[in-house]
Amino acid sequence: MKLVLALLASPASAFMAGNGRPSSSALHISREGNVDLSGNAWKPDSEKMGATDTGDYFPEGYDRNAIAFTEGMGGSQAMLGGNRGGPALPGMENLGADAILMGGIDEASEIPPGMQFVMSSVPDGEVQMSVASNSKGAEILLSVKPVCMGFEDYYAAFTSDSHPSFSVSPVAGRMDRRGGEPTELIVKCTPAGYAGTFTGNLVINLPEDNSKICYRITANSF
Repeated sequence: MKLVLALLASPASAFMAGNGRPSSSALHISREGNVDLSGNAWKPDSEKMGATDTGDYFPEGYDRNAIAFTEGMGGSQAMLGGNRGGPALPGMENLGADAILMGGIDEASEIPPGMQFVMSSVPDGEVQMSVASNSKGAEILLSVKPVCMGFEDYYAAFTSDSHPSFSVSPVAGRMDRRGGEPTELIVKCTPAGYAGTFTGNLVINLPEDNSKICYRITANSF
């Protein structure tokens, strides 16, 4: 009974060494005896780091100095300066002044059936002209500035309530984009012996742009 009480009264005695001092079983992992601190001993053959991504796509005997370092520095627009050197595409060797190009964008040449020409309430311009009643007629050159952002097909004609002495040509074509060259139309008045003041409403339809340009033409026949 006394032995049991002695053990309960001294719980640390179970971890005491025979000499009365606590035993030590800790592992010091940071010491050289327990951990290899030498690191990675691998080194390249050249004893120094170097590029290892050397290309393997050059053909045998390739000379990298054969092409001048300035080649291609002008970009894709370099040929605009007149230098059109380089290999020709098959079938395009004779592409030049004597070559014939087929295809392309067709310009409108006739007014589509059913197209209507309606005068706007406020015309974009007014033009006056004079013509002798007994003459073959008179012509004026009407210069129309382009108003669309891109190239547009146009169709020109006088409204049905215009005087029959008026005509315009060409009746169809392609108008330049805004800021480009104006479209020139020839307006003709043929009075056929009649004198007086004739009025005509010229409408230029731009169907792709859903717009139109209108002129009021007044001819004084004497």
